[in-house]
Amino acid sequence: MQTLDYAIIAVYFLISFSIVLYYYKRASKDINEFFLSGRNLPWYLAGLSMVATTFAADTPLAVTELVTKNGIAGNWLWWNFAFGGMLTVFFFAKLWRRAGIMTEVEFAEIRYSGKPAKFLRGFRALYLGLFMNLIIMGWVNKAMAAILTGMFGIPESEVLFYVFGCMIMVAVYSAISGLWGVVVTDAFQFFIAMGGSILLAVFVLSSSKIGGITGLQDKLPKFVFDFFPNITNVSSLGGAFSLTIASFLAYIGIIWWASWYPGAEPGGGGYVAQRMMSAKDEKHSLFATLFFQITHYAVRPWPWILVGLCTLVLYPDLAVDNKGIGYVYAMRDFLPVGIKGFLVAAFFAAYMSTIATQLNWGTSYLINDFYKRFIKKDKEEKHYINVSRIATILLMIISVFVTLFISRISGAWQFIMECGAGLGSVLILRWFWWRINAWSEISAMITPFVVYPIVKYYGIEFPNTLFYLVTITTIVWIIVTFLTKPTDEKTLISFYTKNHPGGFLWKKISKKLPYVEGDSGFLQMFVNWFAGVVLVYSMLLGSGSLIFGDIKMFFTYLLIAIICTAIIIYNLSKIGWSKIIK
Repeated sequence: MQTLDYAIIAVYFLISFSIVLYYYKRASKDINEFFLSGRNLPWYLAGLSMVATTFAADTPLAVTELVTKNGIAGNWLWWNFAFGGMLTVFFFAKLWRRAGIMTEVEFAEIRYSGKPAKFLRGFRALYLGLFMNLIIMGWVNKAMAAILTGMFGIPESEVLFYVFGCMIMVAVYSAISGLWGVVVTDAFQFFIAMGGSILLAVFVLSSSKIGGITGLQDKLPKFVFDFFPNITNVSSLGGAFSLTIASFLAYIGIIWWASWYPGAEPGGGGYVAQRMMSAKDEKHSLFATLFFQITHYAVRPWPWILVGLCTLVLYPDLAVDNKGIGYVYAMRDFLPVGIKGFLVAAFFAAYMSTIATQLNWGTSYLINDFYKRFIKKDKEEKHYINVSRIATILLMIISVFVTLFISRISGAWQFIMECGAGLGSVLILRWFWWRINAWSEISAMITPFVVYPIVKYYGIEFPNTLFYLVTITTIVWIIVTFLTKPTDEKTLISFYTKNHPGGFLWKKISKKLPYVEGDSGFLQMFVNWFAGVVLVYSMLLGSGSLIFGDIKMFFTYLLIAIICTAIIIYNLSKIGWSKIIK
């Protein structure tokens, strides 16, 4: 790192904080502005913010870890979530915007009734806003610590102090600017982070130790470049992503709809729901989410994957549980002066965009759904804004300590998928089946935590754990649903009148509301969902085919992507989608 590198980093921070200060006054207006940008986000800003949030400092390191252990196909651990993401686009984006609530957690008291609904809202506010949010920020901090150690040689015993300094900066600008400032800085930070990732891939590939794509292919076993896992046999090669049929079905057939995971919640949720609810209208909500899914899966991954593959050649002796650090070493060893500073700024951008969103999102649950709902109900807006800013700082401090207990980034991914296994079906059906009640959701949240240690005790490993967790959780929540009282009819009528999700599973309620026109066109939605999934994977695999010189497959995937795009455009044209782009 030279003077020019540090100057570039300083300019990055100057621009970021200038954006934040610009939105300070607007964020201070009320908590609707602070947490939802006054429900006035255009689709492109909302979509960019979603993408920037999922592009954290940990993401390139985690992808490097997956690639170095399992080859390109190892990315199916997260690529499979595109199925659920596209379901959110066409079935749930409009419903979240239509609900008119401030947080996903608030949904509990507009959909369910009585004390169970009240308990669920408070419990989820603390469970998601504190427990899950702190785990997420902890693994992002872990990645940032690895970057600071790898780039600057900061001893591991001291690096958390520097992470704490980074957190202070992020917490201050998140507390000052509210969601508007977070979203606009997200857009700026995404382009910095993405540009930096592409530059790193170019410099590392073009180095004499790699020799371009051809040189990389010559230096690594062929199986490393396979886009799909080996399903029929368990390979002894140690690097190939080989799955039994059962494990493959767990990845492709279960995880995306059954497991809760931040940014890929079945039916939408968390900061994705926050952005959907912040959009200008239902169309902007849908297009923001569609833009997010395409960019998240089809645009971002290849620069990280290429660098990850290069690290297999450059740093073959890295410990198995520390393969991700190879990405940082590549930055340190192969970037010239100036570009190195830009890459470090890119990692700060990735880190800050994610942490700022997690702080804003988590604070919204703690303040709107716990503090304001149960502790101080009738205070002025200024009071809630001030308390929100204090809560943001406290969340930041606690997350630094949580970082001490996270040893492996991908391990945190797996743990979250397992402890949310089986909840997904409830999160989907609660919109479309009147009989789902608060106890359904409560039991689906608690059961995985009871079953998880038992499954682990018998030596069952991820992803096969999901068969047991999902099955048992599903049986439990179905039994609980029919053993407990349904949501009272007054609440169901109010919910359906406002949100009118449609479908035959609401017929008991909808027949009492002949003046309410429920949503229709579910066949069209399913066609769009399927076409959207195929579109994402065609773009993803087509890009990979082009990179590795398989021109025939590139044009095949390109043709499929064009057909899928035409199908989606045709279907969406029926609702006047073109009016969204002005």
